[in-house]
This record gives sequence, C-alpha cells and structure tokens, in this order.
Amino acid sequence: MENVSILHRAPKAPRLPGFVQRRVDRFHQERVAVDWGGRHILRGSKPGPRALMLQSNDYLAIAGHPAIVEAQREALAKGGLGMMMSALFQQDADEPLHRAEAELARAVGSEDGILAQSGFAANVGLLQSIAGERVPVYVDMLAHASLWEGIRSAGANAVSILHNDMQHLEKQVLRNGPGVIVVDSVYSTNGSLAPLRAIADLAAAQGCVLVVDESHSLGTHGARGEGLVASLGLNDRVHFITASLAKAYCSRAGFIACTSYFKDYFGCEALPAIFSSSLLPHELAGLSASHRVIQTEGWRRQRLRDVTRHVRLELTAMGYPIGDGTEQIIAFEAGQEILTGRVRDIMEQHGVFGSVFSAPATTVNRSLLRLTLNAGMDDAAVEHLLDACRKARDALDLPAWSATRRQRRDEARAATTADVA
Repeated sequence: MENVSILHRAPKAPRLPGFVQRRVDRFHQERVAVDWGGRHILRGSKPGPRALMLQSNDYLAIAGHPAIVEAQREALAKGGLGMMMSALFQQDADEPLHRAEAELARAVGSEDGILAQSGFAANVGLLQSIAGERVPVYVDMLAHASLWEGIRSAGANAVSILHNDMQHLEKQVLRNGPGVIVVDSVYSTNGSLAPLRAIADLAAAQGCVLVVDESHSLGTHGARGEGLVASLGLNDRVHFITASLAKAYCSRAGFIACTSYFKDYFGCEALPAIFSSSLLPHELAGLSASHRVIQTEGWRRQRLRDVTRHVRLELTAMGYPIGDGTEQIIAFEAGQEILTGRVRDIMEQHGVFGSVFSAPATTVNRSLLRLTLNAGMDDAAVEHLLDACRKARDALDLPAWSATRRQRRDEARAATTADVA
C-alpha cells in the first residue's frame, strides 16, 4: 500500500537551470507585471448567459450543423479511430484522405491538394520545401505567424514588406532578386484584403513563387466558397494556396493546393508531413460534410456579407478607426497591451467578448481586440454589438488608439498629396 501511495503522490519537478528560469521570470516580471498591469492579458471576465461571443472563427456558423455532426458520428461508429500512421504511408489513391484532398482541390481550381494536421503545419511544411538557405522570402508584415516560422525553419532570408504596399514589395524584389512572395488573402488581425491581382502580376514579371494563405477567405468568399484566388481567376498565376480549415470549415486541419508532381515531393521533404500522423476517418468525414454544406448553403455567405457590411458602416459612422479592413474580422487596435486589456474589459462589461491579440500574434505596439462576425448573428445580436459600441465609445478612449493615430496620419498624407496634385 505504501508503494501505491507513492505512485499517486504528485512529484516535485526539478528546478529549471538558470538560462531557462530567467526566460520564465522575465515573462512574469516584464510582460505580466509591467506590460499587462499585473494580470494575464488573456484572462478576462466570465461570459454570462446573454453574452455575445465574437471569438470563434466559425464564420458560417456550421460547427453544430446536423449533417456534419452525423457524418462524424457515423464514421466513428463504423471504423473507430482508424489507422494511426503518417499520411506518407497512405499511397492508395482511393484512400479517404486522398479523396478529400481531391475534393478540396477541385473546389479551389487546383490539380491536386495536400491535407495537413493544421494550417500551421501546412505553411511551415510548404515553406520548408520551397525556400532554401538564402532564398529571399517577401512576407507581408501582417502575414500569419506560421508563414514567418516556415521561413525561419527553412533557413531562408525573410524580407519584411510594409502591409499591402506594392511599391515597397516591388522595390525589395528588384533589390534582392527572384524569391517567394507570401501573403494572406484576408489578414487575420484586421480583416484587410491583399491586392492579389497586382501581387500576382509582379510575381509573374519577376519570376517569383507566389503563396497565398486563404485561411480567412476559403469558404467565405466566392460564389461557392472557393476563396479569392479562384474567384478572381488567378489560379494560373498563384503557385500555392494554403489554408487552415479550422475557420469556415470547422475542421482541425490544414490544406495546400498544388500539382500532383509537387505533392509526391512534399510528402518526402516537409518535416510536418513526414513526422505527424494523418487525419483520422471521422475528421475526414466531418471535413467532407462541411465542404458540402459550404458549397450548397450559399445563404450563409450572403448573411455574413450583410452583417459585415452593416456593422462596419455603423462602427465607422460612430468614429471607430477600423478603415484598415473590409471583411468579417474587425480590429479594435488600441496599440499598447495594457490599453488593449482595458478595451477588452470595457467591451466585456457591455456583454461583448472578443479575442485579445498581442505580440507575437501582432507586431509590437499594435495589439488589439479582435471581433469576428459570423453568419449565425441574428438582427438582435447585431444590434447588441452596435448598442454596446455606442455606449462604450467614450470610455474606450478612441483618440488614444494607435489605429486612430495612423488613420489621422494617412488622412493628412492624402490631403497633402491632393493639394500637390
């Protein structure tokens, strides 16, 4: 009995060596105590029963769709969790994995596709396999962290580009030579659109590979949710489309659209593909069911567009500095992290819960509260949000936000340019 009690006693962890302990201490002493005012920035209040939750990436409100839930239930009942193995060993074209890949590839207008464990794994694996040492990778400063990590792990040369600045991109490409251009079609922090046509033109003219992350446009944009690359007719100029499917598709997976020739190479080159297990049968069943819902229930995309347009117009009229974006992601960019924490607290007091984004999810001094709109918001929910923003406006101290200062600078610059013209 004595030995049994010893086994169940919580062990005391060994003390961390100094080089690790100093990093942990620095986080608590500098970020939590100073930058965040003594409280962890991600710990807000507990939502009440009438709270409006605008934290989810379920843009089309399909997470609880009966067809998707039933497809996963049937797959679990029929085959359990299936085989635990890397997708590298699933070479039969008739495997459910490859059927799902082909289904998504057809939807986005690609020859073939690759399913990964996550959008992060897809982006890291892709850049590992196309960007070698010293290859310049031109990356928008607001591009997702997974793209930056892919560049780092590939040992490539990251060349940061001012957000959506075509002149800066062209200047850097001419200076550093052909390489890889990576952008988000819809940026995850502020809902801005990339100028994809202009970027594709530049990439083709300068011999660059173009990678477009469609995580926040696949499913939500296009006539049937095919995303922006396909709906703009750019498939012949975009080499790779990537996406996290944990957004509109409500599936914990990532996707890469590519050629079949490249797919064979990727499976033996990208470390996340080699050393991670494949998606499981019930995940694939749910993914295919989500795809059918997204393609056939177009009213969800229309509702999302209507909600987005109305909310953005109303917030702009109230003076909120949200002009950087146009899509379903709305950024309340306060800038300083401690100010962002106060913005979050005030909005939660009015029953609206968003997601706090700070470094490394944003650049330094551009932290924000992100509100993600969705097709499941009825008119009452929309009015709840707008009423909260009206009542909270003065307390939020909009003039102190970094977004407000940047908006004023842009307006002054535009006025000066107009005067000169």
